[in-house]
Amino acid sequence: MSVLWDLIQNQVLGMKWLNALVGQLLTFLGLDVTGRLGGSVQFFLYDVLKITILLCCLIFLISYIQSYFPPERSKKIMGRFHGVWANGMAALLGTVTPFCSCSSIPLFIGFTSAGLPLGVTFSFLISSPMVDLGSLVLLMSIFGTRVALVYVAVGLVVAVAGGTLIERLHMEPYVEDFIRSAGAVEIDSPDLTRRERLEYARDQVSSTFRKVLTYLLVGVGIGAVIHNWIPESWIEAVLGSRNPFGVILATLIGVPMYADIFGTIPVAEALLYKGAQLGTILSFMMAVTTLSLPSIIMLRKAVKPKLLGLFIGICTAGIILVGYLFNAVQFLLI
Repeated sequence: MSVLWDLIQNQVLGMKWLNALVGQLLTFLGLDVTGRLGGSVQFFLYDVLKITILLCCLIFLISYIQSYFPPERSKKIMGRFHGVWANGMAALLGTVTPFCSCSSIPLFIGFTSAGLPLGVTFSFLISSPMVDLGSLVLLMSIFGTRVALVYVAVGLVVAVAGGTLIERLHMEPYVEDFIRSAGAVEIDSPDLTRRERLEYARDQVSSTFRKVLTYLLVGVGIGAVIHNWIPESWIEAVLGSRNPFGVILATLIGVPMYADIFGTIPVAEALLYKGAQLGTILSFMMAVTTLSLPSIIMLRKAVKPKLLGLFIGICTAGIILVGYLFNAVQFLLI
């Protein structure tokens, strides 16, 4: 069984065969893949091709699943639960919804306007960009199964805890008036045929891939530079175990950036190879995907500064705690 899983891990998800094929092709063309330039080209081509293949397959699968959970149906499902169970359901629902924080905010606004508890909608908002099925599979392809599963589990815990805290603090008055005054509109979702669901999934592959392609290319390009040009001693000094503030630094660096999980994973892969600690890398990824500056600006239009500040504070504290936790148990995971 372990042999079979190693085959899936290395050849299906990790696509080691593709890396070898790219290396052979570049060598045939006269490029030395053991050198800096050749190694960078190999890293770039391999990661772009691998992530593109996985990304398109994942978007298609997730979009097909998502076709069964339009906003109206999702609202009804979450409305059946109460307390921490409702927060947990909202966090789980976030795993099958859009891939970045900016695309999650319109759904957050719709759920809040529909009358769902504020803490529940914030659990969804935290979970949606931070944890999704795509990140699970891509993390498995690079960091291994244990890291991927623990990352998703901890991300869900952060989402549930953050939403629960916001609900306990009764922050409803700090939602903008136009959101609170919008009435719930009951719309019956039409039943789609299998062909319509497949067409929807295909269209989502096309539109989502176009949106993330730039971030994917930039992320892989940065990863290639880190992987082959930046000395390992530099990375270890800033993000390694010798710097106790590496997690905080990585989180603060990640907040102003805007990318999705697919653009940050190649950077994370290169940083890990160069000696950065696992928790520090995951804190950077979480900060980029959950607290990007554009998403904060969009969210400000829906909530007042006090609630926005609380959301940023909860997410930042949770991300930093997760980073230190992963650093402490890294020896068990890798």
